[in-house]
Amino acid sequence: MQFVDLAAQQKRIRKKIESNISAILDHGKYIMGPEIKQLEERLTGYVGVKNAIGCASGTDALLMALMAYQVGPGDAIFTSPFTFIATAEVISLLGATPVFVDIDPQTFNIDPAKLDLAVRAVKNNDSSIHPLPIIPDHLPVTPKGVIPVDLFGLPADYSRIEDIAKTQDIFVIEDAAQSFGGELKGKKACAFGNIACTSFFPAKPLGCYGDGGMCFTDDDSLTEIMQSVRVHGKGHHKYDNIRIGVNGRLDTLQAGILLAKFDIFPEEITLRQQVAARYTELLGFHSGLTRPAIAHDYQSAWAQYSILAQDSAQRTALQNKLKAAQIPTAIYYPTPLHLQSAFSYLNYKNGDFPISEDCAGRIFSLPMHPYLSEEDQLKIVRSIETMT
Repeated sequence: MQFVDLAAQQKRIRKKIESNISAILDHGKYIMGPEIKQLEERLTGYVGVKNAIGCASGTDALLMALMAYQVGPGDAIFTSPFTFIATAEVISLLGATPVFVDIDPQTFNIDPAKLDLAVRAVKNNDSSIHPLPIIPDHLPVTPKGVIPVDLFGLPADYSRIEDIAKTQDIFVIEDAAQSFGGELKGKKACAFGNIACTSFFPAKPLGCYGDGGMCFTDDDSLTEIMQSVRVHGKGHHKYDNIRIGVNGRLDTLQAGILLAKFDIFPEEITLRQQVAARYTELLGFHSGLTRPAIAHDYQSAWAQYSILAQDSAQRTALQNKLKAAQIPTAIYYPTPLHLQSAFSYLNYKNGDFPISEDCAGRIFSLPMHPYLSEEDQLKIVRSIETMT
């Protein structure tokens, strides 16, 4: 059994993928070929925004978005500690300061009420309001932006987050690396905030066969800056460099693969809903496990189907039982970012973000993809049943 079955998907569209690759080999425009623009136009139409900027990875998408806002030393950027390192890594790379905010225990996404407290704490330099990083000999930082993460495919609470951002005068960058295809109140993921960023890593809901990413925005000025940043700060031509940039281009071959995959993407999102609903129904009889909670006006892209065990010991036992039955599982994420060595310079400590820490000790993910059969799901749940 596969955790993510890319082979089943490829079997459906292999000829289209090969045709698109062949067309690229024929025209030979391997860097910024016409397929890049085609993909950007198709995805803006799907998401419902004006502009898209294809780039080399989801990490580059986040980096380019922050660079568009000239983020640097002295800036505080708020984000979740319960996510992959890339979200906070790009903040530190630019010399800004990540300020972590704990999550909602139901959605695993950043808690808007705690975000508001965190911004106020930074403005007043008051850690009694909310835990703050402690950096010796570091000047006070100024709130500049927030990067909410749409964890496991579920959009964050942008209604509240955007209200807070407007009141506190900070920008919003949606980290939609896992949520492309998700929705909130009928609005697609990647349409929230000032800029949205997604990833086309192969295991993502819409994934290529390598690395890739994209930024989305309705702001033409930000679009122009990010288009420049992704090609070494390009101006009117490749040797006219008007700002510091990165080599952040999306490969034409990956764009061709994504175009083929996008043909069936809406159907795959529907299939993901069916697989998730079946899990939720089958696992409803196991009171010892906590299933994902999706509010009625949300749709998850179901990048992962993650459940909470009662404690870490039960999680280990369940994973071992599933492994013995040749059923793969994964843990997203075993150590919150504020406790990672890379961020030790921020001097956060155990207990600063108790919900993230608790979830990290209990969460694990089951196989999840559009082609997961009912038979396989029954096998998974029966294996769990013997342990609960």
